Amino acid sequence: MSAEYKVHGDVAVITMNNPPVNGLGYSTRLGITDGLSKANADAAVKSIVITGAGKAFSGGADIKEFGTPRSTQEPNLLSVIRECEKSNKPILAAMHSVAMGGGLELALGCHYRMAAPGCKVALPEVKLGLLPGAGGTQRLPRVLGVEPALNMIVSGEAINSEMLAMLPGQKLFNKMASSPETLAQEAMDYARELAQQHADGSPLPLIRNLPCKHPQGDAYFQFARNMVKGMAKNYPAPPKCVDAVEAATQKKFDDGMAFEREIFTNLLFSNESRALRHIFMAERAASKIADVPEDTPKRNIASVAVIGAGTMGGGISMNLLNAGIPVKMLEMKQEALDRGVATIRKNYESQVKKGKLKQDKYDQRMALLSTTLSYDDIGSADMVIEAVFEEMGVKEAVFKKLDEVMKPGAILASNTSTLDVNKIAAFTKRPQDVVGMHFFSPANVMKLLEVVRGAKTSKDVLATVMTLGKKIKKTTVVSGVCDGFIGNRMIEQYSRQAGFLIDEGCTPAQVDKAAEKFGFAMGPFRMGDLAGNDIGWAIRKRRTIERPNMKYSKTADLLCEMGRFGQKTGAGWYDYQTGKRDAIPSAVVVDMIEKHRQACGITPRKIADEEIVQRLVYALVNEAAHILEEGIAGKASDIDMVYLTGYGFPIWRGGPMLYADTVGLFNVVQSMKRFAQNPHDDAAFWQPAPLLARLVADGKTFN
Repeated sequence: MSAEYKVHGDVAVITMNNPPVNGLGYSTRLGITDGLSKANADAAVKSIVITGAGKAFSGGADIKEFGTPRSTQEPNLLSVIRECEKSNKPILAAMHSVAMGGGLELALGCHYRMAAPGCKVALPEVKLGLLPGAGGTQRLPRVLGVEPALNMIVSGEAINSEMLAMLPGQKLFNKMASSPETLAQEAMDYARELAQQHADGSPLPLIRNLPCKHPQGDAYFQFARNMVKGMAKNYPAPPKCVDAVEAATQKKFDDGMAFEREIFTNLLFSNESRALRHIFMAERAASKIADVPEDTPKRNIASVAVIGAGTMGGGISMNLLNAGIPVKMLEMKQEALDRGVATIRKNYESQVKKGKLKQDKYDQRMALLSTTLSYDDIGSADMVIEAVFEEMGVKEAVFKKLDEVMKPGAILASNTSTLDVNKIAAFTKRPQDVVGMHFFSPANVMKLLEVVRGAKTSKDVLATVMTLGKKIKKTTVVSGVCDGFIGNRMIEQYSRQAGFLIDEGCTPAQVDKAAEKFGFAMGPFRMGDLAGNDIGWAIRKRRTIERPNMKYSKTADLLCEMGRFGQKTGAGWYDYQTGKRDAIPSAVVVDMIEKHRQACGITPRKIADEEIVQRLVYALVNEAAHILEEGIAGKASDIDMVYLTGYGFPIWRGGPMLYADTVGLFNVVQSMKRFAQNPHDDAAFWQPAPLLARLVADGKTFN
């Protein structure tokens, strides 16, 4: 059992021990109830302390059991809390480090609570599309007050114990420990005091018996609903949190508990909660690589060199500086270096001005940055990341030079977004040290980092880069080598469909609005204008040589021939006013599209938003199935993380692969068969990828 039972004189101590955060899995729950039974049956025991081993009291549900029947197997958490309430000996929760979710609900079921300073307290279930399901919405308002409790439940954010202890009238903590180190002894001392207080048989306090009211209940909860409605949008859980806390003020405790449980169950089966729970697990799974054990030795990265001081080089450098890693930026000309450093300064100074960064932190980060015009000055760095022009000849020159100057064992990383990492590695005599690190622009903002594993990339290099990705606070996903890796390879098919939709009768604004209504951060044409339409133009030119049978709409090329490259030129698929980013539909572009249709003999048709979204999203799904089949991505959830963190896919839908599972893969394939009949589309592309066809035949899903 994942809970230890020890008796210290007349105090029984039950210690949850389920690393890393003492999740309340079945074994832990069983250990707690077993300990309670022993303590209550032992006449020598007068009081009980429940605490957690290691670095947590309890972080709540055990993620290894999340969503499985084991998570509700008796004794479930509700049963454990009932056993605490029924104990005839006082129970003290000794809280430290982390007390979140079910861990906090367990503490609320104890008779008394003591907290160590610095204990992070939260009910974060809303972040998984749920609400607390073991009495959190009913008990927390009774001990903390309605308004602070609702704020905690709706936000899901953690608050330090000493901050909560300062709230007027709070009954969450009966006592604060002097320090985390003295908590264990202070808890046993306090437990003995409590045993003395109740030696006369006086009833033990239960939170369920405390009153719960708000002086302006109706007005306050209406205000809370309006606020939450504006923020929650596509998430059903936050408004339901308001309903549950309101029930705590209006219903008897047991009726409120039943109401909370009903809401919890309904949310558990919602698509939104399924998506958020999927993301929670997928983010953790992304760092796990099947053939790279977690204990793989890692190389020490104490300093990094960055080649290029442009937009990408500067953004990459900021990530490293933010993590306290010294950076040396290299450029060929002093003016380029000066511009790069000035941009980094400007970005940091903006953060200082907005109060997001303290002046001393800014000074510390800039002190870690140095520059050079010579490759000879970077040879001692533990890692070098190149962020130069995306052209193989340029990469070749850089990596041959790096091979000459970098010390043995240094990691050589390329920020390429499409080029063959194996070819880049072959420019060196140490291909085992070469890896792709595809940052997304702006690199200091975007969360995604695609780590591209070459055929000869060593396991310790891969493990080191994954650890570094975590240190610089990136969602890090491994990709194999192919043109465009995971994200850009898929986005090409998405963009091709956007072009075909234009040919067949849509305007850029109609396609974008449908995509954005579905939940994308921006539609394909606004995205093209932001990134620069000339980038896609260059890729298509290369494609005509490499894949002469690949079919594209000609409208994007015609747009570029007009010099309309996007926001940077003030004109793309949309018109832009100087100094503004508002996309204004362009009569010139619409006229160009209409003339192109006429030249191709295409009669435009009305296309529903549903078809627009399906063609865009299912194009992603089918290409992703090929990527999985080829082993470019290790698992479907990795692809979801790429699109959620790098391409603006709606979070509440869980990524393209989970969305396809939710729709039903049979239904996805049936739609694809219809699209293959479209004379203006690419029938060959809409043939289901072999993996997708097999999953449908077997009645299985991606996840």
